[in-house]
Amino acid sequence: MIVRCWGARGSIPVSGTEYVRYGGDTPCLEIRTKNDEIIIVDAGTGIRRLGNQLLRENRFGVAMVFTHSHWDHILGFPFFKPIYSPKTRIRIFGCPTAQGAIRQLLSDVMSPPHFPVRFDEIKADVTYQGECGGSFSIDSVTVATIPLSHPNRGLGFRFTEDGKSLVFLTDNELSYRHPGGRTYEDYREFSRGADLLIHDAEYTDEEYRKTEAWGHSRYRDALHLALDAGVKRFGLYHHNQDRSDDALDTIVDDCRRIIGEKGAEMECFALTQEGEITL
Repeated sequence: MIVRCWGARGSIPVSGTEYVRYGGDTPCLEIRTKNDEIIIVDAGTGIRRLGNQLLRENRFGVAMVFTHSHWDHILGFPFFKPIYSPKTRIRIFGCPTAQGAIRQLLSDVMSPPHFPVRFDEIKADVTYQGECGGSFSIDSVTVATIPLSHPNRGLGFRFTEDGKSLVFLTDNELSYRHPGGRTYEDYREFSRGADLLIHDAEYTDEEYRKTEAWGHSRYRDALHLALDAGVKRFGLYHHNQDRSDDALDTIVDDCRRIIGEKGAEMECFALTQEGEITL
């Protein structure tokens, strides 16, 4: 399994010299299975560049899953160029939102006056497979789900192939339980022994005093989850829109210090929108 990050920024895309290394695009992951099938997780602004890459590769078949339907996770969909080709086949799995059917939510993004092309005018063949919980399969990958602790709800995922696993828990507030969310212990067991945990790590302790119950975690809470779950690698994700590269480096350094003090061997890093990891 190959995991590529096309966007790691939270809430809103950003640009500027202070964001060059970690990037400014909002959430989008690409997973390549051992059979080279493509799974896309979320359609933040990072999906625009992914779509351009897929067209260069002449790839027109993808599966998609969504964690939830807040803007930063879907606003790139109208700019995903493969949807305008009749060659494209998209299978959308799951119903991870409490706000309605994913087709209607994507359609709303492309409705006037927000966008000049309506969802009904795209050329791709889009089908929907209503997997709403538990686990399901996409090609050789088994996908397990868990509800997120986040306003309006959502889903986290554990992708497993040939004994290797990626747990993806963006927009998940570990120290505040939103309606439908699970306990810390539930997230720990869901993440247990993963080869890679990617988790929301948006806030510092100081910031969290003002943002509690907004649906995002302190980075130290996410780090402690990774340590308690015994994962091999931990990736900080959903970077705050005001967090500069240098400030992110400071957070990563602090996490590595804590890992060292605990005598753990877990690898820790912050995802970039150019990152690629092989499991």
